[in-house]
This record gives sequence, C-alpha cells and structure tokens, in this order.
Amino acid sequence: MLTTRSAHDLSRRRFLVATGTALAAPTLIPASALGAEDRPAPSERITMGVVGWGMQGPGNTGAFLNQKDCQVVAACDVHQQRRSAAVNAVNRKYGNEDCKAYDDYRELMARKDIDAVMLALPDTWHALMSVEAARNGKDIYGEKPLARTIAEQQAIVRAVQKHQRIWQTGSWQRSVENFHKAVEIVQNGLIGKVTRVEVGLPSGHHDFAGTAPELLKKLEGIAGAPRNLARLTPSTPGWDQAVSAPPPELDYDRWLGPSAMEPYVKTRVHMNWRWNYNVGGGQLLDWIGHHCDIAHWGLGFDGTGPVEVEGQGEFPAKDAVWNTCTKYRITCTYAEGVTMTIAGGHGDIRGGTKWYGADGWVWVDRGGFDCSNEELKDISRLPENLRKVKVYHSRDHMRNFLDCVKSRQPTITPVEAAHRSAVPGHLGLIAMLVGRKIKWDPRQEVIVNDAAASQLLSREYRSPWKLG
Repeated sequence: MLTTRSAHDLSRRRFLVATGTALAAPTLIPASALGAEDRPAPSERITMGVVGWGMQGPGNTGAFLNQKDCQVVAACDVHQQRRSAAVNAVNRKYGNEDCKAYDDYRELMARKDIDAVMLALPDTWHALMSVEAARNGKDIYGEKPLARTIAEQQAIVRAVQKHQRIWQTGSWQRSVENFHKAVEIVQNGLIGKVTRVEVGLPSGHHDFAGTAPELLKKLEGIAGAPRNLARLTPSTPGWDQAVSAPPPELDYDRWLGPSAMEPYVKTRVHMNWRWNYNVGGGQLLDWIGHHCDIAHWGLGFDGTGPVEVEGQGEFPAKDAVWNTCTKYRITCTYAEGVTMTIAGGHGDIRGGTKWYGADGWVWVDRGGFDCSNEELKDISRLPENLRKVKVYHSRDHMRNFLDCVKSRQPTITPVEAAHRSAVPGHLGLIAMLVGRKIKWDPRQEVIVNDAAASQLLSREYRSPWKLG
C-alpha cells in the first residue's frame, strides 16, 4: 500500500511482484502493464476497494474509475444484487473480471494490496467501517455526515490520526468554484467582520428510492390508515402492510449492524434510511456536512465549534416509519462572537450559506452566488490584489483525494473539518430532543453540566458489534 515510505521504492517492489520479475524464470510483460494506453503501470496506481452501492456509491466509484492512476479491485455490499452490480460496473470499465466481490467489509479491509477505500453507507455504519479501514492502513474517502453520533465521529478522528491516514469527506462543495469564491471573499475580510451566518437546509422527507407509492397504494383501502409515512406507526391501521420479511438477497441483520433490531420496512431501507433515526439523521444531518461545512470554512472554524446551542423542531412519533425531524431551527453561538442559524422549513432562511459582515453579505448555494458588493457578483474568482488569503484550491474532489494519497498532505476536507462541520447539527438535534439550550466545550468536546444531554452524544451498540 502507499504509505509514508518512498513511493518509488514501494511501486518498484509492487511492480516486480505483479510482473513476476522477482522470479528466476523470464516473464513476458504485456504493454498494458507498462502503462500503455495512456495509463500508469499497475505498480504506480492507487488500488481501491469500494463499500456500498446505493445512492452515492455508484457515482463516487464512477469518478474514481475515470482516474487513470486509480484501480478499483474490490467491491462490497450486503445486498447481493447491488454487490453484483458494483462488480459488473468495475469489470465493464476495465474489460476484465478482476474485481472481487465481498459481503463482509472486514475481509476487504484486510487485503494488503488495497491502498484506499471509498465508503458510501448509511450513517449507522460510518464509524465501524472507518475505524476498521484506518486500522488496516487504508486511506479513506468517506461520506458526510462523519458519523451517526458525536462520539462515533470522535472515534473516527482518533483512528485516522493514530494510523496517519489520508481522509477525504464527500463534502464536494469545497471543490466547486462558486463556493471557493464565496469563502475567499469572507476570509479576506471583504464584507468586514462576520457576526452572523445563516445555513438553510432541506426539510421534510423525500422518497429517494421511489418505494413509498407502493405502500401508500396498499393503505388506500384500509379505514383509518394514514396517508403519510411519518404518521404510520405500529398502533395505526395499515402497519401490517408496511412490515414484511427482508428479501433473500439482503442480509438485513448485517445491514442494520450496530443499530437496534427492528422490523423490515421496505420504505425505510434503500436510500430512505435517512428518515429513520435508528440508522440515519434526517435532513438536518444529511445536509449539515454540506452547507455548515461551507459556513465553517468561510469563518475559519474547521478546528472549533459553538459554545451554546438551542433549537426547536417538529418530530413525527418515535416509532413512525419515517421519524426524523421535518422542520427545525437551531441557533449556535460561538466564542468568537458569531451566531449561526441552521434552519429547514423556514421561509426566512434561504437555502445555502449566507454570511453577514459589518460591511456587507455573501450568499452561496449549488449553482448560485450573490453578494452585496456589485463588483464581485459577476467575476469567477477574486482578483489577485484582493486575495491576501488564498484558500485551499481544488476543482476535482476525487482527484484531490488521490493526489493527497500520494503526497501524504491533507485533503481539502480532512477528517477534523468533517467532524467540526457536523457537530452543530448533532448538538442541534440533541438540544431539540432534550428541549433546552445546551452548553458545549469545543476544546474538550463535551456537553457541560447536562447529564441527560451528554448521554445522547453516543448510543448503545447491538451485540456483537463494538467500536474499539
């Protein structure tokens, strides 16, 4: 694997083993092995295993497959059809049958010939797999939010730091031009000292998998059955229509992993696991690693966090099919004199990130940019004379990861930034659940003088799963 040792020496060793030149008998080496067809030789490529073939997995993997110095050699998923789809996609790209399938991520992680892994999984699995990958010396491309709880995030940070791994978070907005421009405007003081930030996130639930209509159709003929999956609970008519045996191609027990065992409901598994607190974190945590990440980046807060957090939200019943918060407003206060409002479902908070300074404001979202300074609106980047602070530059998130695997330099979204970006979302959820303002020590990373709130920093794992 690529490590801090000489990449040249390691690549040479790998090449000798791969081609057989370490043996006494002569070996004929195909042109493709020498890097013909405009590809580096196999010994010079970063070998990768991919885990998860749901919403993000195919796109992330496709991006790595298009990088000439990356070779995907293994794919893992607990759903047989999705696992096969992953392997087939890789083999189609390379025109061979070399990609190996796994249903147990630990076997993939244990392979010594894999340098890096791409993890695209439900939040409940982020910590276990990330820590396992780090222990096995893999560099990691992982999705946001960093983990299901703050304690799990802390465990990931410790593991990545201890094993000196390169980490890239799927918070790809940092590699997009308009976000980069907005952040440089803020960091260069062009709107003056920032005192307030607004972070607008989505609200409600979204049927990503398209599985809700099938269930809702079944409920139509049942008297008293709800027409909203956020209202369908074990005590309401029609619940039996939602529950079924897991399909034979899915290892449902392993899919749940450390989360509590619960009945299989098709509409809260593939993609829609986000709307179930047993596995995911709702719109708040699904998006906090995007727009709050940008907010922190602009403020220079990648290494800190709020000191007070309070919030209000609307929640379905705890045992509803979809039970995550549908509408929320969270206020975070930072020691640096900045307040941040994080909201979903409130019309006064525009989607994206908006910084307010003493001399103006800047707003940015996917495909959108606006600011109070008319001269800065229509330019793609700041003039050099205004760029006293030059922000980390990347225009290809996957390329940035691979370059950093080689150089051993931090990526544009390292694990520490991913952790700090998600903490306001986690604390906001905790504040809403306990119904009061909570105080946070960003240095010690603990909730101050609130035992009940502190319990929500972590969660109990279902046997036999344990986190370090």
